[in-house]
Amino acid sequence: MKQGFRQSMAWLHTWTGLLVGWLLLLIFMAGTASYYREEISRWMRPEVPSTLARGPEAAERALQYLQRHAARAESWTVTLPDERTGTLRMFWRNPESATPTDDGKRRGRRGGRFGDATVNPDTGEAIAARETRGGDFFYRLHFDLHYIPVVWARYLVGFCAMFMLVAIITGVITHKKIFKDFFTFRPGKGQRSWLDFHNVSAVMALPYHAMITYTGIVTLMFMYLPWGVKAAYPADEDAFFSAAFAQFGEPRTAAGTPTAGADIAHLLEASRLHWQGDEPGGFTIHHPGDAHAIVEVFQRTGKRLSIDTPSVRFDGVTGQLLDATPAPGGATRTRGVMYGLHLARFADPLLRLLFFLSGLAGCLMVASGVILWAIKERPKHLKAGRIGFGLRLVDALNIGTVAGLPIAFAAYFWGNRLLPLAIAERASAEANVFFAVWAVALLAAFAWPKRAMWAWQLYAGALLFLLLPVLNALTTSTHLGVSLAQRDWVMAGFDLAMFALGAGLACAGRRMQRWQPPASAAARRRQSANVVDTGPAGAGA
Repeated sequence: MKQGFRQSMAWLHTWTGLLVGWLLLLIFMAGTASYYREEISRWMRPEVPSTLARGPEAAERALQYLQRHAARAESWTVTLPDERTGTLRMFWRNPESATPTDDGKRRGRRGGRFGDATVNPDTGEAIAARETRGGDFFYRLHFDLHYIPVVWARYLVGFCAMFMLVAIITGVITHKKIFKDFFTFRPGKGQRSWLDFHNVSAVMALPYHAMITYTGIVTLMFMYLPWGVKAAYPADEDAFFSAAFAQFGEPRTAAGTPTAGADIAHLLEASRLHWQGDEPGGFTIHHPGDAHAIVEVFQRTGKRLSIDTPSVRFDGVTGQLLDATPAPGGATRTRGVMYGLHLARFADPLLRLLFFLSGLAGCLMVASGVILWAIKERPKHLKAGRIGFGLRLVDALNIGTVAGLPIAFAAYFWGNRLLPLAIAERASAEANVFFAVWAVALLAAFAWPKRAMWAWQLYAGALLFLLLPVLNALTTSTHLGVSLAQRDWVMAGFDLAMFALGAGLACAGRRMQRWQPPASAAARRRQSANVVDTGPAGAGA
């Protein structure tokens, strides 16, 4: 190394962060929003009742619905209501020869073989809610990226995560006074202020940043490093996953003899006793209504740190316990815990808020990092008398991503309220609104990558977020006046959070509009010399 070790790490930190910084910001923002994916989905389907019953009778109503609308299905899967999702969610798989029904819940995937429905557990009827991906859009976006093929998207996200991990490690090595940097912020100092802000946002949630990056890579470890599985199981890779994750084998084939099934409430209670009080989260019935039916009950996620949840299987006719998933090995348990840490489904409301705020700190860290690079480079270009292509490109990407992405997020919610309810492929149309608005923001930034564009885009995002609760009040009956009175904290909390985000963006836009770059050292020396020269003359005048 021509430079010292620390200087080399600083160079590596700068370039690993910059090269993937804009895509990382999208991943961080979408992933942070995913902590409230259920709440976002609830707000984006205002037709769903706010208070729904939960209990054994919900499972009975789910079966009644499936018997009416998917009686010929090969399997039924039901997710029971919980404290975050008050609805029954169900999926079914039809035989190959099945044709779509007219219940409005069949999807177009593979000729209508798969169906799904969201059902009111109080009435047992499907909820006529608008079609939307809700918070699941952000969840999938942060590792599937939407438009490009899924496999390539996940490789690209993994590549970015690797760079992020390198940036975190080299950042720790680079900062000799990392704990002092946590308490140091000097506003109004230009580049020094941006560096302080970057350091504070990085160090403040450093354990979270390291955890979320590393565990994000672990979630797709078998995709990124498949060679061990291929070497050990060259002929049947599925056998590895069945052994490693204690999966049940294929259920027995259907007998073709219609038979009444066992009482589902009894099976749910039996599974609860088997788990010593842990609640079931749902169940799958293979070959429903058949003499060879199998009922698989899976445990509720939410209290376990690991993402791997136990299951038990019963004979669907006699109710006899057939088998249960064995305790996983140490390596599988470790992987499950890391996966669970990344998703944070175990988090209670306070811990989920802490995860969310740490995610926002990660967004600020990435955003301030790419901005800091441009601030450092600008004096060199000004000294040369022209702004080079590289800096102009970075400036445009900074504006279009750091300031433009909030506009796209807000536009996604506006699309949910303004798009016609009966439009075809409505969920995809909402996603298209997100990317179309973001594309406009990027094009505007490339057309005029100036400081005024920063202020305009920040103000645009602020206006969209601030007016979103107003739009909600004009288009639905779930506005703040109703949600606060009914103590519907999901709907009220979403509207209030939009106000907070809008206010934050408005403050940032105003500061950007009024900001003046600090004078250089030479300019300060000239100003001091002028004061000294004119001072005595002015005093004697």
